[in-house]
Amino acid sequence: MYQQTLDPIGGSLGWSAVIAAVPLLAMFVMLGVFRWKAHRAALIALALAVCAAIVGWQMPIGQAASATAEGAFYGLFPILWILVNALFVYKLTVVSGWFEELGRVIRSISDDQRILAILIAFCFGALLESLAGFGAPVAISAAMLLAAGMKPLKAACTSLLANTAPVAFGALGAPILALAGVTGLPLDDLSAMAGRQTPFIAAIIPLVMVFLVDGRRGVRQTWPVALVAGLVFGFAQFLTANYFTVELTDVVAAIVTVIAVLGMLKFWSPAETLAATPDVPARDGGRAPVGAGIGVGITTRSGADTTASTSPGRFDHYGRGRRAVYALAPYVTIIAIFSLAQVPVVKSWLADVGTVAFAWPGLDIVDPDGNAVGAQTFKLDHLRATGTLLLLSAVVTTVIYGIGIREALRAYWDTLVQLRWTIVTVTAVLALAFVMNLSGQTGSLGMALASTGGLFAILSPVIGWIGVAITGSDTSSNSLFGVMQMTAAQQAGLDPVLMASANSSAGVLGKMLSPQNLSVAVAAVGLPGSEGAILRKLVGWSLGLLAFLTIIISLQSTPVLGWMVP
Repeated sequence: MYQQTLDPIGGSLGWSAVIAAVPLLAMFVMLGVFRWKAHRAALIALALAVCAAIVGWQMPIGQAASATAEGAFYGLFPILWILVNALFVYKLTVVSGWFEELGRVIRSISDDQRILAILIAFCFGALLESLAGFGAPVAISAAMLLAAGMKPLKAACTSLLANTAPVAFGALGAPILALAGVTGLPLDDLSAMAGRQTPFIAAIIPLVMVFLVDGRRGVRQTWPVALVAGLVFGFAQFLTANYFTVELTDVVAAIVTVIAVLGMLKFWSPAETLAATPDVPARDGGRAPVGAGIGVGITTRSGADTTASTSPGRFDHYGRGRRAVYALAPYVTIIAIFSLAQVPVVKSWLADVGTVAFAWPGLDIVDPDGNAVGAQTFKLDHLRATGTLLLLSAVVTTVIYGIGIREALRAYWDTLVQLRWTIVTVTAVLALAFVMNLSGQTGSLGMALASTGGLFAILSPVIGWIGVAITGSDTSSNSLFGVMQMTAAQQAGLDPVLMASANSSAGVLGKMLSPQNLSVAVAAVGLPGSEGAILRKLVGWSLGLLAFLTIIISLQSTPVLGWMVP
């Protein structure tokens, strides 16, 4: 048996936390400063974490190896299982030729890249996050932005930034449900508190998105629709999380926001249109570089000086309505299948026959208090897993599009080849997270931050941010740090519901920087090795938004905004 300790380095919690932070800091420096490939940085960081676990925390070599294997397997299933099948759906639209038509359908709503970023990445991405999560919204919304003609790097950054506001309630409320499960705090209170924090971020995100797409001009010309989208989404989140149900918070918010934006576009449009000419991948099994050679032009309301493509499509003989149905079929299929999986009878059946839980071999670990660490039990949801439902959506898509089995299998193989380095990165990062968690390094790092007393109201959001940046999952961060947040809050005389919710609400701002989500984004837009470039573009926004929300949460811990705590 291995028992975790919080202060193994010289009996000092501070020095132990410093050593625990080394693998994480090293990985971000390698990515952001030295611009190394993500898989190389992740493997080196994993090696550092394993060495720290064995030498510093005295974890047995066999258990350290087993923890590494469990994390790597979790990276493969469910994380990569989701990503591979999400991109497979996209590949099927490419090989069938409907990817090009999807772009035409999207541009028929609006030819303005800034407005499409709000509709696709913010609204539709939030709907996907509410149903799936775990990287699927980033992969699919980035592909759709490419279809609309956005440059690959902008599509990746925009999709990652948009995938923040809905994350705390993503996957049908999984992060808040997990937080309630590990802390024992009332679910309704946690949901209500998160619903009084995340709307502050939701109100800002669309404005930042249009700035990423078109700079100050984009904000100046499209701020009305961006502001409407952010405020409507945030208000819908607040109402649903506080007075309806946590599970459907993002579903309601996304749908209401789409209606509000489309309604506004009926009587308002920007003075100029940021149009783009998409360079559609060739119909060769998806081997053409995605999104290469996209040119952007500016048009006025009158349509002058446009560079947007007006060439006829190969499916024009289908009729406009039929083309729209076929182009949107994969995404409608995804929503339908995921919605069906949430019907109580179906959900119960999938849980009964599609879940296997087992003790991971080679692990026998207790925490500093002598309690068994929960991560030793691996829960395998093979039938109801997001990736499995996405694969089923892909099968339906092949039938709708009439794609042959050989062509579909070749598209799947092309997907695996495209993701080969992403697979290495994600498995290494999740192995790193599991080693740090099971060895006690995560606990040492978290408790050092929690030992600051009254300043914990400021550091609590940072802990959540670190957790999501490490794991790429708000659910995992809540599972890792939820109890620590609650305990530290009680010791510091702060409201445990406030601090536990802060872990989830602030944590979402770290998701855009997590290595596995960066890998998802670059794979989706066909820019392997550009994780460092995206990290440098987004790190300032992530930290700035974190500072803003930290101020809000700190004020909520004082009489100034204390009335917001349920």
